[in-house]
Amino acid sequence: MVQELVGAIVALLCVALVYTGMAARVVKQYERGVLFRLGRVAGEVRPPGLTLIIPFVDRLAKVNMQIVTLPIPAQEGITRDNVTVRVDAVVYFRVVDATSALIKVEDYKFAVSQMAQTSLRSIIGKSDLDDLLSNREQLNQGLELMIDSPAVGWGIQVDRVEIKDVSLPDTMKRSMARQAEADRERRARIINADAELQASKKLAEAAQQMSGTPAALQLRLLQTVMAVSAEKNSTLVLPIPVELLHFLERGNRPDTPPAEGAAHQPQEQPQEQPPKEITPQEAAPRITPEETTPNGDRAQAPDLNGAPGPEIGRHHLTPNPGGGPRPE
Repeated sequence: MVQELVGAIVALLCVALVYTGMAARVVKQYERGVLFRLGRVAGEVRPPGLTLIIPFVDRLAKVNMQIVTLPIPAQEGITRDNVTVRVDAVVYFRVVDATSALIKVEDYKFAVSQMAQTSLRSIIGKSDLDDLLSNREQLNQGLELMIDSPAVGWGIQVDRVEIKDVSLPDTMKRSMARQAEADRERRARIINADAELQASKKLAEAAQQMSGTPAALQLRLLQTVMAVSAEKNSTLVLPIPVELLHFLERGNRPDTPPAEGAAHQPQEQPQEQPPKEITPQEAAPRITPEETTPNGDRAQAPDLNGAPGPEIGRHHLTPNPGGGPRPE
């Protein structure tokens, strides 16, 4: 009798142990348990720790409450300015209502992934290429709002959406490189022109300042010579301005008081006349038509071009060195 009683107790204990083992469930800290009893949600969501269910009657579904990192496959689309691009992104979301995540959607991860791909394609079609490249923060906020709107009813909260990369065709990359190069060249030319304008203004001020003191130009020239000679050059090319020559000329000219009435008139230098050449025809003696010979006959002047004149009367003039009477 006693042995039968002990056997029954041992059997009951074994059944209790087996029942407890089948009914006990452990929910981890980052999980929540949803109890389904005969197919219906029973009670509240089970917190982390040890919980018991009715074997063969209840079923406990565990839902991960951690933030899920879901990469979005690269989507190819055409932007609003007709440029073909490939864009990939990543979504960070978590479950805030375990019961809704299990009941209202079959697979909430797959649903969020498809919604993210559709929203990414829509964002690509509504945006320009410049917005995709430079205004990503605003696009991320718009993409997050598009995904989060339907996910709220599924018990899911989207924490953040980030566009990772934007792939462009090679032709578009080359075009953008040329555009960037042209823009940089334009800015360089503008900067050079601005520098030239500022330099011209400063040079004009310096010239105006030096015009009042001519010696400043000579001092500036000497400073330039010293700066060039400090480099130990073998050849020195020194330009001399015309103003410096005028200044030196004024310094060497004696100070003479100008005459009255000519203070404002420049002094004229006398010009030397070249000596006048005398031709043989001008040096030879001329006989005018009125002159007469010693015999009383009128003579005709010879031709100045060297042609012999006509005979003078019937007699010829012969030289008489002795001074006596000339023979006829």
